[in-house]
Amino acid sequence: MILDGVIGFGGLAILLIAILSSSIRVLREYERGVLFQLGRFWGVKGPGLIIVIPVLQQMVRVDLRTIVLDVPTQDVISRDNVSVKVNAVIYFRVVEPDKAIIQVANFFEATSQLAQTTLRAVLGKHELDDMLAERERLNIDIQKVLDAQTDVWGIKVSNVEIKHVDLDESMVRAIARQAEAERERRAKVIHAEGELQASEKLMQAANVLARQSGAMQLRYMQTLSSIAGDKSATIVFPLPIELLSDLMEPRSNRTK
Repeated sequence: MILDGVIGFGGLAILLIAILSSSIRVLREYERGVLFQLGRFWGVKGPGLIIVIPVLQQMVRVDLRTIVLDVPTQDVISRDNVSVKVNAVIYFRVVEPDKAIIQVANFFEATSQLAQTTLRAVLGKHELDDMLAERERLNIDIQKVLDAQTDVWGIKVSNVEIKHVDLDESMVRAIARQAEAERERRAKVIHAEGELQASEKLMQAANVLARQSGAMQLRYMQTLSSIAGDKSATIVFPLPIELLSDLMEPRSNRTK
């Protein structure tokens, strides 16, 4: 009888130890436990040591650290009907563990699928030039849309980064031709502006020379001097009559 009592007490002690060990949970600083009692939401526990009553209560662990989600490459048609392949990376974390467990079956998969559809929807409203040059603004637009839709799941989308925008070869060549044409256009505009400024300066110089006959003669002599410096054997040039006017006047007029 005594032996049977000892065996029974030992078995009961082992059972109590097993129940106690199975009811103890230790949650890290970045973890929370969503506790259910008889299927109903009981509360959010942690971090640290918590007790879960076996059979009556169940606990679901939730990680609160930021999750990096790589969005697979998506085929996007821009507003100007250009087909591109775009992929991105999304940073999000759980801020309300109870909503993340109760409101959606799998918050990670749900966020991934929502990110793919949102990426196509937002980028499809913009032209190709915006995708290539305005990535920062597009990142903010996608982040705001995702954050608003995942708020009911207790999820905070903190950042979205578009990684690559890939074009087919024909589109790359077309963009290169467009860039080359733009450079040629700018070169012609700059050349035309230079010609315009030069013509304005020449017009101003012509007006000055027209008002001062002596200045015109000095300019003429300067031109002759520069021509004489060349290695030409023969120089034919017109002689302005104004230079000979003094020589052609009678001596009596000059001595007056």
